Amino acid sequence: MHPGGAYVNPAPRRSEILQMTYKETHETTFIKMKTIRTLLLCTSLLAGTVAAQENSLVLSNGLGFVDTPYKAGTLEVDDAEDLIINCDEVDCTTFVEYALAMALCPQQGDDMQESDFARNLQRIRYRDGKIDGYTSRLHYISDWINNGVRQGFLEDVTAAHSPFTQKLSISYMSTHPQLYKSLKNSPENVAQMAKYEKALSGKEVHYLPKDKLEPDGLPWIKNGDIIALTTNTPGLDVSHMGIAIYIKGQLHLLHASSKEGKVIVDKSALSQMLKDRKSLTGIRVLRMKK
Repeated sequence: MHPGGAYVNPAPRRSEILQMTYKETHETTFIKMKTIRTLLLCTSLLAGTVAAQENSLVLSNGLGFVDTPYKAGTLEVDDAEDLIINCDEVDCTTFVEYALAMALCPQQGDDMQESDFARNLQRIRYRDGKIDGYTSRLHYISDWINNGVRQGFLEDVTAAHSPFTQKLSISYMSTHPQLYKSLKNSPENVAQMAKYEKALSGKEVHYLPKDKLEPDGLPWIKNGDIIALTTNTPGLDVSHMGIAIYIKGQLHLLHASSKEGKVIVDKSALSQMLKDRKSLTGIRVLRMKK
């Protein structure tokens, strides 16, 4: 989505490739997990800020996806709504979801259990963790954030530190059904999506305007925080997301870039990324609670 390049090289920690079908209750989870390359957080990479000294499971798991190919639409496999897991190809949202789901697991690294990962992912991706058709998936990031805060695994850091607010006006999916496989031929899904949009619209949320973010970030934005990039695109709330990482004293974004075609640590500071895109208005900052 933006010019960028990785500052680190993969350092394999385990080499198993997991491919399985995981079943829990009546739902089917298709798991296609890549070789997980957990990168070492070396001192030279993360030196320079107090925030950088803090260990973050979201960041360490996210770094394991560097160079993973970008691909949109990996969750649109068929008409049935199942918990799809494809760690071989990610977009900006699925990348963050996978890193967060891994970080929430009680055991890390080689001891991580696929069943824990799958349960976490379902809680992250679906409203109240329940799969009930296409519209139960949290398509809007504001809805995604509310769900995480409500379930207790996310903290809205922006709400605690930024006085700036914006009023949501959500309508994009129901007004552009032709862009979505599960909406274009389903008036029922469009109607249900419109209800969720109406429930979100009019609510005020805290955000940080892009002109308030300096290249060196802010003391309350930490390594591993989830960064949602807010937009002025009519009907949308957020157009991109990634993970905060400080490099040489500047705040950057670890994200799945459609422009670069893979997961990267962007070479531009996050503040510059925001300035370069007129459609971006600022950020919302979320932190994992475990």
